Amino acid sequence: MILDNTQTQMRKGILEYCILSIISRGEIYASDIIEELKVAKLLVVEGTLYPLLTRLKNNGLLNYNWQESTSGPPRKYYQLSDTGKDALTQLDQTWSDLSYAVENSIKSRNIKPNTTNNHE
Repeated sequence: MILDNTQTQMRKGILEYCILSIISRGEIYASDIIEELKVAKLLVVEGTLYPLLTRLKNNGLLNYNWQESTSGPPRKYYQLSDTGKDALTQLDQTWSDLSYAVENSIKSRNIKPNTTNNHE
């Protein structure tokens, strides 16, 4: 169905922005990113997240370091690079512009956006 595809594309379109925003708060382990996205109801599996983190790192937006773990092998912790911080600032502006455009489009139809989330 075209609606399902549109909803999927909308979620994919903001996923990188959400991930960069989460990482901007400080060093974070991949499973913690998944947990934060889950709490935000933007569900992502490891098979989606790891390739995305690798792409962001290869594009110079992320750095990582290995930290010893008390419960297994060392863990890779991600943080934004300076380039990633600059990119996030630009994405913040893009999000602001898009949010404004969408809100005005919705208002022009006299329909309030659905603020509840029934996608569990």
